[in-house]
Amino acid sequence: MSSDDSFKPGLYVVATPIGNLGDLSPRASFVLAAASIVAAEDTRTSGRILKIAGSKAKQVSLTEHNVMQRAPGLVDAAKFSVVALVSDAGTPGVADPGARLVEAAHTAGVTVFAVPGASALAAAISVSGFDGSDVHFIGFPPKQGAKRIARFQEVAATASTFVYYESPNRLSESLADLATALGDPETVVCRELTKVHEEVVRGRASELAERFADPRGECTVVVRSQEQATTSAEESEVIAYLQQMHRAGAQRAGAASEAAKRFGIERRRAYELWPDA
Repeated sequence: MSSDDSFKPGLYVVATPIGNLGDLSPRASFVLAAASIVAAEDTRTSGRILKIAGSKAKQVSLTEHNVMQRAPGLVDAAKFSVVALVSDAGTPGVADPGARLVEAAHTAGVTVFAVPGASALAAAISVSGFDGSDVHFIGFPPKQGAKRIARFQEVAATASTFVYYESPNRLSESLADLATALGDPETVVCRELTKVHEEVVRGRASELAERFADPRGECTVVVRSQEQATTSAEESEVIAYLQQMHRAGAQRAGAASEAAKRFGIERRRAYELWPDA
């Protein structure tokens, strides 16, 4: 495909780099150059991408607050020309308002084209080393601690691995909540993916909460919520062990982690068996 190729009218969902501008695909550049309109969350960010692509498309800001108001006009334009949808970074429709524009296009019978590329979600899963066949993505978790803990517990009950995005100022708190909610699961923090200061760090949630007490940049967290047990044990033995640890003054998360290793059970299950009193 070259920049001279003609593109059919429709809505093109275009992935853009999550950091390294070298990740902009040739096809994405060609689509952006052919577009009459580019809908973007932040037109300042998209403006830099359009300049690289040599695009002179009109930019339209598409945010959480105006997406329903602007979707009809964008859909109408996509019936006769190339309209591109981009996010601030990565693939549109993943934890951003672009999904509503795509839904509106489908409803109106407008053809939707995928122009795949960079995705923080896929990138984080790929470098985590966790099972990628049973993954649940929850976007940004609740800001309040109690609701966040409940959300973590809810998703962990049905998925072996889950992923969430987090702002740097809440990262340490959410990791501490992970330790509380799920018995200190093995976790991977991906910070500033593809950028100069990229970090991919794997460890227990409680350890990472301390390490990332004051981080900077975009953060994606991958959690192994259901660990595979290598041996089995009667729950009565586990309960007796946890009761002993409780009487000795051990903390719930740490005791659950030790019980999981000792008896070969899921850490989450050991955490659930902790005595109430």
